[in-house]
Amino acid sequence: MNQDLLKKYAALVIRVGVNLQYNQPLVIHAPIGCAEFVHALASEAYDVGAYDVAVNWNDEELSHIRFQKAASERFKEFPAWRKDFYDDHAARGAAFISIAASDPDLYADIDPKRLTEASQTAGKALMDYRARLMSNKNTWCVVSVPTTAWARKVFPHRSDDDAVQCLWAEILHAVRVSEEEDAVSAWHAHIKRLQKITAFLNNRSFVELHYHSSLGTDLRIELPKGHIWMGGAEKSAEGTLFAANLPTEEVYTLPKRNGVNGIVFASKPLHYNGNLIRDFMLRFHEGKVVEYKAAHGENHLKELLGTDEGASFLGEVALVPHDSPISQSGILFYNTLFDENASCHLALGKAYPTCIENGESMTKEELCQHGVNHSLVHEDFMIGTPDLSVVGRTDSGEVVTIMENGNFTF
Repeated sequence: MNQDLLKKYAALVIRVGVNLQYNQPLVIHAPIGCAEFVHALASEAYDVGAYDVAVNWNDEELSHIRFQKAASERFKEFPAWRKDFYDDHAARGAAFISIAASDPDLYADIDPKRLTEASQTAGKALMDYRARLMSNKNTWCVVSVPTTAWARKVFPHRSDDDAVQCLWAEILHAVRVSEEEDAVSAWHAHIKRLQKITAFLNNRSFVELHYHSSLGTDLRIELPKGHIWMGGAEKSAEGTLFAANLPTEEVYTLPKRNGVNGIVFASKPLHYNGNLIRDFMLRFHEGKVVEYKAAHGENHLKELLGTDEGASFLGEVALVPHDSPISQSGILFYNTLFDENASCHLALGKAYPTCIENGESMTKEELCQHGVNHSLVHEDFMIGTPDLSVVGRTDSGEVVTIMENGNFTF
């Protein structure tokens, strides 16, 4: 890997992603195979004056062994020290970086009930920590670098080394890191472009979106009063501007919990709990999934929808143009961080409180009263196609075509 580009990427994540401030702690959640990049992040973090850098390493192979062989009771337990690690750092105002680089087929041979139980247990234990991040009380950023297993899935006909190099090239292109360009400046310009789109959508105050595509999607989504479109970057409770996803091409808001009706077909596989769910559809009535089918991984889809009551309702509505750079690459990444930025998408589960006026200061009950969904999960799935249309309706009855043939009309 080109060390100059690696340093540029690390600088982008630290200075734009979490926008680390002087004397601020940093926590990095990373696979052990990404150690080189973690070292680059730590070096850059200390250069900008980090208080300290803590790393929570994870080992996919060890996790696989545990899911295969540990007693089932272990998945109902969550270590107190791990909860304290996240809660304590969050309370101290730490920034959080997560490196998403897992093997898409890692848990294909694992009982999905074990995976769901572990996910539920972790979700309950880390509820306060995750609520802080989703309310932007801490800055956070999700990024990615190649691992061999992931690269082999994306480029199956190449050697391991060649596949990793190809994936590196695609990731760096997606995050606008190159030898010729200043990545930080490029991202500030990109953020401004996305914020122009959110300004247009916020000024219209749409009350409903109607999605239609040749896959069979015919879905109407009501938007609650006071909803806010966001994109590019957002502000923490301390007023720090940060980019939660690198890359990002989306603008997003939240739907009215009980206001989703119709049918939607996924346009890309969903990577969930180390498994792929392919060619699936969901039918909604008054916000809830009342029917679902999947050509592959339907049992995992069932487990996802059954996580808790809120898992079968939507928590996010995101618009991404079909001509986005990631979409135009034509590559299926089998990684939601990238695939969601190649396609319009929705998310099952918890909504971001920041997407409704004063939401970050509301209680769970107050958010519910405003039509905001709550869940232990938040799982994006892709629905965008080259012929997708999205039509918005305002409170006055004005109808506006927002997207046509997969792209914005403005």
